[in-house]
Amino acid sequence: MRVDLAAAYRLIHRLGLDDSIYTHISARLPGPEHRFLINPYGLRFEEVKAGNLVTVDLEGNVVDDPCGLGINPAGFTIHSAVHAAREDALCVLHTHTVAGVAVSCQEEGLLPLNQWSMQFHGRLAYHDYEGIALDLDERQRLVADLGDKPVMVLRNHGMLTCGRSVAEAFKLMHNLERSCRAQLALQAAGAPLIRPSVAVATKTAGQYASFYDKMETGRLPDTEWDAFKRMLARSDPDYTE
Repeated sequence: MRVDLAAAYRLIHRLGLDDSIYTHISARLPGPEHRFLINPYGLRFEEVKAGNLVTVDLEGNVVDDPCGLGINPAGFTIHSAVHAAREDALCVLHTHTVAGVAVSCQEEGLLPLNQWSMQFHGRLAYHDYEGIALDLDERQRLVADLGDKPVMVLRNHGMLTCGRSVAEAFKLMHNLERSCRAQLALQAAGAPLIRPSVAVATKTAGQYASFYDKMETGRLPDTEWDAFKRMLARSDPDYTE
């Protein structure tokens, strides 16, 4: 899990989806304590390794901090909320990309205009902006808005995905980001948009969900995640240390 989480940090950086030392990816550790791993506050994503991840519990107590840098309080608020409420959310991934923030500021949010974005039809939640996430009271409202959805638009803020594995959370965010970029490109072009029917969007979302389910239950190998990690192993192998 540590290696996969460090890989996700490096891949988010490589794809240009990081925001300096801000935003986070967390993964819940096995066991009844509900501890989770998160990045040290102050390292850029390309500096995160399997061995320097911070272990923290749901009360914010740092259990293990190899770098001695602590964690970002805003990141703790968001990630602890989801890990406490959702047993299926083994990994939580949050970004502030230009495309994601731009779409989060649009009244209609993410539109099901293409195959990438249609996978999120009916599977997408929204949470209104309340300021920088330092108020622990926001956790209750955040998880209420998230419900059982795997993806959430944090309005005027960014994007969040939940995965049953690090791989699933990363792939959802990869596709979510491309959906946001495609939407902005289409809107900028100014041409009339072809909007698929609700029936087609629903069918496509179900097809994607079935595909993810088969990989998470071992009925299909996760060849895409394996390919991403091979890319890192060739050019950025120290993430496993």
